[in-house]
Amino acid sequence: MVPTSSQPLPASPGIHDEMFHAGQRPRGHYAAYAAWLASMSGEQMAAKRAEADLLFRRIGITFSVYGDDADTERLIPSDVVPRIIAADEWALLERGLVQRVTAINRFLADIYHGQEILSAGLIPARQILENDQFSKAMVGVRVPRDIYAQIVGVDIVRHNDGSYYVLEDNLRVPSGVSYMLSNRKMMMRLFPDLFRRYQVRPVEHYPALLLQTLRAATDAHAPVVVLLTPGRYNSAYFEHAFLAQQMGVELVEGQDLFVKDECVYMRTTDGARRVDVIYRRIDDTFLDPLAFRADSMLGVPGLFSAYRQGNVNICNAVGTGVADDKSIYPFVPEMIRFYLGEEPILKNVQTWQCRKPEDLAHVLAHLDQLVVKEVHGAGGYGMLVGPTSSREEIENFRARLIAHPDNYIAQPTLSLSACPTFVEEGVAPRHIDLRPFVLVGRDVRIVPGGLTRVALRRGSLVVNSSQGGGTKDTWVLESPEVSSQSHSQSSSAAAGGFAAASPVA
Repeated sequence: MVPTSSQPLPASPGIHDEMFHAGQRPRGHYAAYAAWLASMSGEQMAAKRAEADLLFRRIGITFSVYGDDADTERLIPSDVVPRIIAADEWALLERGLVQRVTAINRFLADIYHGQEILSAGLIPARQILENDQFSKAMVGVRVPRDIYAQIVGVDIVRHNDGSYYVLEDNLRVPSGVSYMLSNRKMMMRLFPDLFRRYQVRPVEHYPALLLQTLRAATDAHAPVVVLLTPGRYNSAYFEHAFLAQQMGVELVEGQDLFVKDECVYMRTTDGARRVDVIYRRIDDTFLDPLAFRADSMLGVPGLFSAYRQGNVNICNAVGTGVADDKSIYPFVPEMIRFYLGEEPILKNVQTWQCRKPEDLAHVLAHLDQLVVKEVHGAGGYGMLVGPTSSREEIENFRARLIAHPDNYIAQPTLSLSACPTFVEEGVAPRHIDLRPFVLVGRDVRIVPGGLTRVALRRGSLVVNSSQGGGTKDTWVLESPEVSSQSHSQSSSAAAGGFAAASPVA
């Protein structure tokens, strides 16, 4: 069924609508887009969406769903209605992200060395030292410039009060940036006229910034960088291949590398070539069968020994997962105060730690109102969204929670903001979040925007692609004082095309 109209439907009362004020009056930074959208028919928008799907299929923008035998490779839905962020809002987010990621890196350096924050009693020592993501092998190991997390994805939501909140921090192997880049290329190709109406800040330089960040992780001259992937059956393999191709570095698997004299080498047709930096997309436990899981077929024997000696750098560092554990998330505001002496710019969501008896009692009494998450969970799995769950689902989850309370945290069910989205019924509000990508090298850099994920199912709050979510292009607008010259340069790039991603190793 093709919608006959592209007139947006309003968000429900009590939900922040990104495009409209109450009464369907467009917000200032959406005014030009709302006028353009009103001129489009449902058939025109449907044709654009079909063209976007065709483009994505041709270049293989897919993801895998583990355990789904019926359809292991899926096209990630990309919406043709952008999410637009005003310049002043982005400036606030950017300052808050730099502050947060700086404090988290200070925290990681501290817990693997002086552990001052534990001595100060701000975080219970047991919660760090007995955490599954805390790497005892990393205690005392120095990393260049004390940067443990070079690439960080921070999940942000906007509540019905209009304020932004950090929902969680992703530091192990944060994914999704390839969809951010592909969405922008798709929108510039399909809607070049819109990029002449708006001064949208660019994101296409992210691969160049990422490569600069990775090279800054070593003092080696002309460092050799590789991207280490688990292989083509990993859910994010498209992204691994895409980023390697965009950066011009080798995409390698564990079998392509070996260690000799505590240095890491890559097998090439011209012989062995020493590797200086590994951008790993493999979890800690699989990196080296001699140091971690002995049954790992994905890693490189002897890699951790070379790493400890400082002969290769791994980005992100081994042991960073302790800082994106959901049980550590509630302490990030205290990290900011402790290490930086500042008040947090971005707010945390209220969080109950089920390991605490009083918090557990509250959660058990209000399961039908809360969102409960596994502390090591990801991808929308292992969680309960109380208000949308059946009585049977709630009671089954209650039993798991009582059996293993340390494994869970709980948060209020936030009224995630909604953005108009082109779906079967037309342009209708759907809940969204935002994952900006923060790069930490010699300084901290963020491309303006990030990956906006959208819950395509009506009423759903789960934006993960594995749970039926999709993505949107995120437009951060230039500040009003930006010259018209930069605007013309930006719009002239709107005819840019796609570059197919393929492994280079």
